[in-house]
Amino acid sequence: MLSSLSIRDIVLIDRLDLEFASGLSVLTGETGAGKSILLDSLSLALGARGDGGLVRQGCPQGQVIAVFDLPPDHPARLVARSFEIESEGDLILRRVQMADGRSRAFLNDQAVSMQALRSIGAALVEIHGQHADRAMIDPATHRALVDGFAGLTGDAEAVAEAHGRWRASEKAVAEAQARLEAARKEADFLRHAAAELDTLSPEPGEEEALSERRAAMMRNEKSMADLRDAHDALGGDGAPGPALVSVLRRLERRREGAGEALTAALGALEQALTALDEAQYNLDMALRNAEFDPRELERVEDRLFALRAAARKYQVPVEALSALAARYATELDALDHGEAHLVRLQAEARHAEASYRAAALSLSAKRRNAAQALDEAIQQELPPLKLERARFMTEIVTDPERPEAAGFDRVEFHVATNPGTRPGPMMKIASGGELARFMLALKVVLADRGSAPTLVFDEIDTGVGGAVADAIGARLARLADGVQVLAVTHAPQVAARAATHFHIAKGEIAGGQVATRVTALDRPARGEEIARMLSGATITDEARAAARRLLEA
Repeated sequence: MLSSLSIRDIVLIDRLDLEFASGLSVLTGETGAGKSILLDSLSLALGARGDGGLVRQGCPQGQVIAVFDLPPDHPARLVARSFEIESEGDLILRRVQMADGRSRAFLNDQAVSMQALRSIGAALVEIHGQHADRAMIDPATHRALVDGFAGLTGDAEAVAEAHGRWRASEKAVAEAQARLEAARKEADFLRHAAAELDTLSPEPGEEEALSERRAAMMRNEKSMADLRDAHDALGGDGAPGPALVSVLRRLERRREGAGEALTAALGALEQALTALDEAQYNLDMALRNAEFDPRELERVEDRLFALRAAARKYQVPVEALSALAARYATELDALDHGEAHLVRLQAEARHAEASYRAAALSLSAKRRNAAQALDEAIQQELPPLKLERARFMTEIVTDPERPEAAGFDRVEFHVATNPGTRPGPMMKIASGGELARFMLALKVVLADRGSAPTLVFDEIDTGVGGAVADAIGARLARLADGVQVLAVTHAPQVAARAATHFHIAKGEIAGGQVATRVTALDRPARGEEIARMLSGATITDEARAAARRLLEA
């Protein structure tokens, strides 16, 4: 419920802090005292359109703060969380209106968009009154009201789910048809390309491996000639090895008595021969390692050039050829099996449509029965509200050619306020006071079918009195057993039924300015105010006695 409302510098209100209780609260006062300003301020906090003209003259900005005490599972908290707003504890809606027309909104001190503020505000408060722009009776909500009255919310959700499945299956059919049509247009190319790439059989990483192998073989080809020349120089006809061996043998025969110099020379020759043998051995190893089959180089180059040619042809990197081959194979498979797959999807779509239409037609029948019961219940509420000559009817137009998530039905409340007149949309036919009373009758009938936690009725007793005003008060009090009700009223019969009574008046403040003041009345003060409402400016003893009787009743 709305637990408090703080207003700063809005029109005639300079500073106002109100605490609200559960049950029925009424606001009374002379015309022009500021009752509408109070409701305009609340509407501003709930996301209504801002206007720089709402700011008190001479002030740079105005501000309204509305605090709501809600159970943990209240839908408003779910709405807040959908906008990623922390919603623990009280919900505090704050609206700052600048004199230049700019406006800012906050929820629990977190800046929010006006859309978020309006969405949350709609779950917190409903305002019904003389002004259509403030009455939350959009025909778009009438279908949901009928469903709520008859307990058809679950059926409506099932229809919405069936509609979603049908639309999803239709989307799948459209996508499959598009893929199949595209595949048919490119069937020849796909078959040729798939066959060519299948023959080529590219492998991931193959180009890099082939390039490295080709580069290595080309390096070996260049080094082979030098290795052979070196090998021939060490082991060919002109090789130094045999000559050195011959010299070594002759010198060894002269070793004795030849002295140390010859011995050293012989040692050096032996080392030279050993080095030559080692060099020749290593050259042999190098030659064997460098050997390659020229035909292998040719095969590597042919494979590498074939891969690169295919990459150029299909305008992809060589590395992507294997993936492209897989994709073409998949598309060919889709083409080969697409017709059967499409037939299956079309059958599923027809089944989904049939299920949706059956559920929607069943819901339409239930809605018509519910609408008749709703009309009868509301019709019984109208005579005490001085609408005894009026008729209320729920207009349902069922059009299977316009399937929606909510079914085939467009629902709108129609009324005829006088006998013999043609019924029409309630928003267009009923006057301001009649509209508010129709909405009161609706709210009474739907009281146990879910509602915003706070209902506001703005002067719905205009133009009525006596028994009718008492009937309005009785129904507001009945509503207040389940939800918080705030009522701006001129009827003493309504005011007497309130649990809390606020009096609104204008008075002078410092500087000779005028400001609106709101006072919570105790029982004696309530008696005086109700007496004033009964008698006018001059309060008589008879009016006081009548006020006491109303309060006691």
